[in-house]
Amino acid sequence: MPRIDDYRMAKAKAIEELKNETFKYIVNRSGFKKVSENRMEISFLGSKYHVTYPYFEFKNKDNPKQEVPLTEQVLILHYLQGKKPLSVYDKWISYREIPGATFYFGPFSARVITPMVNVFGKNLDLFKRACGVLGALEIEEGDVGFEYYVFPFVPIRLILWEGDDEFDPSGNILFDVSISSILSPEDVAWLSGMTIYKLIEIAKTL
Repeated sequence: MPRIDDYRMAKAKAIEELKNETFKYIVNRSGFKKVSENRMEISFLGSKYHVTYPYFEFKNKDNPKQEVPLTEQVLILHYLQGKKPLSVYDKWISYREIPGATFYFGPFSARVITPMVNVFGKNLDLFKRACGVLGALEIEEGDVGFEYYVFPFVPIRLILWEGDDEFDPSGNILFDVSISSILSPEDVAWLSGMTIYKLIEIAKTL
């Protein structure tokens, strides 16, 4: 499990590398909204953040006094560094199929798939309502499925099977094949976990 110092170091490293690129190039590559000559607006899991260039300071747009979690800052910075795909290919792969992801599959399953199934596997209606609040689009996958763009070029598919007398509920998350050119397997795991725990947080209010 990364320590807070690891995140600080990762943030500093990402900023140093991003400083070597122009603001225009970063905005165009990322797909985020430019709001001024040195500031972009980033939508992430229902929140809106303003990020300035070249120091990449994060502010919560709707609540400036609320600090943006460091883990989210690092993930967003890594996305800003990623190679923009020519398009989203609409070709879907599991986490295990992402190059280099085999090492992280155990933690991914335990921290992402298991909580999703435990909370929503026997309550698909709650899953539907939580995904609706987040803004995900329902798709025809599994017993219930949703597609959600976590970032402008990062769609994911959240799929659940309710189970029956013979089989327990199960779930999966799929990624567009372009994901490997944008985020590392570790970042994909963090992104997935943040999405699931945001859905769980939403579900508690419903």
